[in-house]
Amino acid sequence: MTGRGVVAAGHPVTAAAGADVLRAGGNAVDAAVGAVLTSFVAEPLLTGFGAGGYLLVVPPGGEPVLLDFFVETPGRDTSGGPGMLAPLHAVTVDFGDARQVFHVGAASCGTYGVPAGLAAAVELFGRAPLAELTAPAARLARAGVRVTAMQAYLYALLGEINTLTPAGRARYHPAGAPPREGDVVTDPELADALDRFGADGPAPFYTGDVAAAVVDWVRAEGGALAAADLAAYRVLRRDPFRTAYRDASVYTNPPPSAGGILIGRALAELDRSPGPPDVPALVAAMAAAEQERSPEFLDELTGAADPTAAVPVELARANRLGSTTHASVLDAEGWACAVTCSNGEGSGVVVPGTGVHLNNILGEEDLSPFGFHAHAPGLRLPSMMAPTAVLRGGAVELVVGSAGSNRIRSALLQVIVNVVDRGMSVQEAVDAPRLHYTGTEVVAEPGIAAAGLAATGLPVTTFRSRNLYFGGCQAVTRDPVTDELAGGADPRRGGGVAAA
Repeated sequence: MTGRGVVAAGHPVTAAAGADVLRAGGNAVDAAVGAVLTSFVAEPLLTGFGAGGYLLVVPPGGEPVLLDFFVETPGRDTSGGPGMLAPLHAVTVDFGDARQVFHVGAASCGTYGVPAGLAAAVELFGRAPLAELTAPAARLARAGVRVTAMQAYLYALLGEINTLTPAGRARYHPAGAPPREGDVVTDPELADALDRFGADGPAPFYTGDVAAAVVDWVRAEGGALAAADLAAYRVLRRDPFRTAYRDASVYTNPPPSAGGILIGRALAELDRSPGPPDVPALVAAMAAAEQERSPEFLDELTGAADPTAAVPVELARANRLGSTTHASVLDAEGWACAVTCSNGEGSGVVVPGTGVHLNNILGEEDLSPFGFHAHAPGLRLPSMMAPTAVLRGGAVELVVGSAGSNRIRSALLQVIVNVVDRGMSVQEAVDAPRLHYTGTEVVAEPGIAAAGLAATGLPVTTFRSRNLYFGGCQAVTRDPVTDELAGGADPRRGGGVAAA
């Protein structure tokens, strides 16, 4: 095998940044972090310093490790007393075929984890200085990145959220309208924040001046995020959830995230019969996983205010956009890394002078099945995000993750089946048409056999074309015979692949 590695990510510029890190001598973890930092610039509505996420790493010959740096429930400071929270702001987003209400504003902002998580990943597993990883992203933020068709669509789709405040309008609509395809977008404040992160690490974002500015801004607008919440935030190192599938081992996100164990349940169902599964078998496996989402499953969350508690969590059946991005990396030394980050849809709360647009995770209906603000302070909120690695004979063959909210688990399931059972190339596996079981019907992209869909006995809705509704899988593979590395980028989310 020639070359240093391969990166698949949610934007071609993001993937190229990761490949540059590999060429400079970094490993897959360094490359993944470099890609994520660049995604702040190239995919600004999906991620950022105000987001949360998960990173799965498989060292050469070592055991996989999951770093949990997802969003926590704030509220450790109760000095504001009962009723301190401002109302959540409801925003209706029009998808064309459907409309959906999202909840944003200061009361939707949870304790972010991305600065702590990226720094921990580099410290534990990387070899490049953090400043070397932030510098290219900062330069790009100052020089500008050209808006792709997908990013232009997101700017328009989320325009009401992005312009909720004067600071948001200044950052995202500087010309008075959402950027269009081909426009060049710069972000000097984000560039300064990237430089600060490279020089000083995460401390300013949790106990320093950036944290103080964020807290002052959010509290003044009626949010719960307090200095005590940021100061108490810790990255959690977890053992990944492992399940067997065929002759492979699948490692993915463990509880309290729900996505990994539900993928594992579907794979276990498929593993009862020889593959590859047909459409009814896939739907039956998805239905088996859906049945796990019972009231008893939800009850296991009770009393789990301790963020280290490993408990399954129910997610409600909302079909949100899933403003999430993912990067997968394999390098020539045998390192593998998958990292998924999410800002929700963004809260619309942009803190001037910090480069931080805070998440709206507390306003996500599917993460708050008991009602908004019902979680205890310090609870590590659940997610469907599931960075995943498939190993055979102890060697990594597939690294994959996805955006797409509740469709993440069905998207990842189908990519795994396409690679392991159907022997597809990684790009073919990502491109292949997808379906999703909602609990009451099957939704499908064109290209799924009509006879197979009819054989499920369920109502079927077929989309007119391939759609971002079905996720955004970014995947890389290693051929077990030739050791060749390859990447697959999801066209549903405007992804890209870059080799080093």
